[in-house]
Amino acid sequence: MKYLTYIKRNLVLAYEKDISTDYLSEIECGKKIPRWDKLDAIANALEIETYKLVMKPKSS
Repeated sequence: MKYLTYIKRNLVLAYEKDISTDYLSEIECGKKIPRWDKLDAIANALEIETYKLVMKPKSS
């Protein structure tokens, strides 16, 4: 079920923000570095603040 949510999220991002699923995959794998406007669009679709996409997570 979690995987279906992941797929749905990618499709929604691609459709609403004009970002291809291939491009999203390359960003997630670290193969591409998106422009700030694309990061902002992704963050808006995920309903989070843009800086959270680029900051290093705190280690536990």
